[in-house]
This record gives sequence, structure tokens and C-alpha cells, in this order.
Amino acid sequence: MRHVELDAVVLDESAEAVFTALARFDRFPELAPHVQATTVHAALPQTRGSSSWELHFRSGLLRWTETDHFDTTALTIGIEQEDGDFDSFAGTWSFTQDGANVAVHFEADFDFGIPSLEGILDPIAERVIKETVAWAVTGLFERTQLRTEVQLGTPADAVGV
Repeated sequence: MRHVELDAVVLDESAEAVFTALARFDRFPELAPHVQATTVHAALPQTRGSSSWELHFRSGLLRWTETDHFDTTALTIGIEQEDGDFDSFAGTWSFTQDGANVAVHFEADFDFGIPSLEGILDPIAERVIKETVAWAVTGLFERTQLRTEVQLGTPADAVGV
């Protein structure tokens, strides 16, 4: 099992606005170069959504479909793989108002279920997931400070993962 986290602060925004914008998973392909495609099956204002993802990963695509739980009161999004390339994948987005700013926290746990390859696959997947989240937040909100170290480079660099 591998754990990945990313923390960011979006300046001068409301937590509700950041939550709503980042819940738009259909926008991720235009924001994050690792994302080949997303298909949103159900989304806000539903409390339970579903989305399918394709991320550039090594020399192919990493694919999965997840259930998305939108809590507009707590300002959280829970995600859990229904089907796909991971043996297990689950995580949470949370959005907290901090004065005029919004603290964004993303964390996920994943496992490919292939112990002999975890030393190779897990670090790459961790980087791709972390960078995807960072690209999405910074792409939607120009005034974002990343609190987790991540090297984004350019979109052209990222596609070659």
C-alpha cells in the first residue's frame, strides 16, 4: 500500500468555490497533462458521483472508474475505485477556509497488488497522482501556493511519464 498527499493554499477564494471547481473532474484533461481523459458519469449536485480516468503512465495508460462522494457541508470529496488497474485506490479531498484563503488537502492510498513490481510502479504512480492534483489546483487557481514539494516542470515534460 502506498500513500500520497498534497497540500496547497488557494489565496483569496472561498472554500465552497474551490470545492466546486475541483469537483469538475471533466476539466482535468485540460488542466493536468498526465490526464488523457476523464468521463464523468454523475457529479454535483448529486452527493454520489462516478468518474472514469485515463492517466499517462509509463508507456501506456493507467485506467480506473471511481465512486465520488461529494459532501457539500463538510466540503470533502471521497473517492474509491470501483474497477480498474489498481488492486485498491481510495482517497479524500478536503477544503478548509482559513481566513481569506483555502487550505486544500488531498490524500490517497493505492496498491497495484503486484509486490514484485511495487518498487518500480509505486513511485511513478505516486508522482503522477501528486502532479495531477497539483496541476489541477494551480491550473484552476493562479494564486495557489503548493505546500507539498512537487516538481511540475512543463506540460510537455509531464506527458512522457
